[in-house]
Amino acid sequence: MSQRLRVGMVGYGYWGPNIVRNLVRLDSAELVALCDASERNRARFEDAYPGIPAVESIERLLAEHEVDAVVIATSAPTHHAVARAAIDAGKHCFVEKPLTLTSADAEDLVRSADAAGVVLMVGHLMKYHSAITWMKEYIASGALGEVLYLYMQRLNLGKVRTQENAFWSLAPHDVSIALYLLDEMPESVSASGAAFVTPGVQDTVFANLRFASGKMANIHVSWLDPHKVRRLTVVGSKQMLVFDDMQATEKIWVYDRGVEPPEALPYGADVQLRFGDIHVPWVPLKEPLLVEMEHFVTCCQTGAVPRSDGRDGLRVVRVLEAVDESMAGGGTPVSTRVEV
Repeated sequence: MSQRLRVGMVGYGYWGPNIVRNLVRLDSAELVALCDASERNRARFEDAYPGIPAVESIERLLAEHEVDAVVIATSAPTHHAVARAAIDAGKHCFVEKPLTLTSADAEDLVRSADAAGVVLMVGHLMKYHSAITWMKEYIASGALGEVLYLYMQRLNLGKVRTQENAFWSLAPHDVSIALYLLDEMPESVSASGAAFVTPGVQDTVFANLRFASGKMANIHVSWLDPHKVRRLTVVGSKQMLVFDDMQATEKIWVYDRGVEPPEALPYGADVQLRFGDIHVPWVPLKEPLLVEMEHFVTCCQTGAVPRSDGRDGLRVVRVLEAVDESMAGGGTPVSTRVEV
């Protein structure tokens, strides 16, 4: 492998240009070529990055250009086939979220990457957000106490989709955050949703994730809501955290509030609430996508396991699947066990 990671890009539609913009900023990587089935997208790329060739298929990209890694930002239904082609060619592989549309396909990619000895990483972007990193470290410090539960809201009016429901469209970020902060896979998921706009495609979903530790996470997503909300609340035994991604700078609020433990109360006293200070820490923000691409390149060059590796992608896909199964079953809890 050359000192600079030679990267082939697959997809230059909605999200691909953002990835390319960050890849070309890295001294540790070289964007060798791009492929996209759309002639219009290839022309847009060649106008923006003259001198870097663009081809129409992953087969041509792999056959005609020397690359060490492939970054995939195509539509979700194509992820498995394109990623499998890259892995079978012995290339490290980055796949935008969700990794696949079924846990069986995700398991196949994880096993294939293991067998080929290549890095498989998934685009769980929020795991590279400075505020989420700060919250992870704060929880680990013990200042929050034991995490009791968390809940998330990802709401907006639009973009209404007709091929995937709101949970598959919006919640992969929230599921990945919940599993990252709690460092645990849920035992089961129960969910309810409703399709008010497009029959059979839920535009509003409420999901409950239950963990063996007793912790709980609730995720509410909707593209039929008057408010644009991107908020996470974590309730601990000592303090509480709120992350509001709609705020430009003051994204994290620490509430020194809670319920006094029984041993801290006078004999015979009822439960006592505690109201303390509110603290807004200063968290320097760096573009999450740049951090994510840097991490992928480093893992490819060193063999380190990515923060959002293939197994992480598999776990998130299994939760998404279980939400669909639970909604189809009228909200019945569904196991989220995975084999890999």
